[in-house]
Amino acid sequence: MSQPDMNQIMAQAQQMQQQLQAAQAEIVASTVEGTAGNGLVTVVLGGDGEVRDLTIDPKVVDPEDVETLQDLVVGAFREANQNLRDLADEKMGPLSQGMGGLGL
Repeated sequence: MSQPDMNQIMAQAQQMQQQLQAAQAEIVASTVEGTAGNGLVTVVLGGDGEVRDLTIDPKVVDPEDVETLQDLVVGAFREANQNLRDLADEKMGPLSQGMGGLGL
C-alpha cells in the first residue's frame, strides 16, 4: 500500500477550507423567512441569526387575545430559525462530511 501524497492532501485541505469559508460568507449574506398563521406574522432573519424584520398583519392584533399573537410571533421565529439551519445544512453539508475525501 502506497503512502498518500502529502502535497495533494494539503492542497485538497486548503481547497476545502476555501470552499467552507465561501459557504459561510454566503450564509451570513443570506436572509430567511418564517411565517405563522397563514402569513399573518412574518419574521425575517439574517444569516447571522439577527432579526431583520417582523411583520404583523393588523387583523391578528386583538387586545383581548395577546396570547395568540405571542404564539404566532414565536412560531414564525421558530420557522425562520429552522429555515436558517436548513440553509446552513444545504451550504455546509458537503463540506462538513469530514476529511474522508482526502484519502485519510
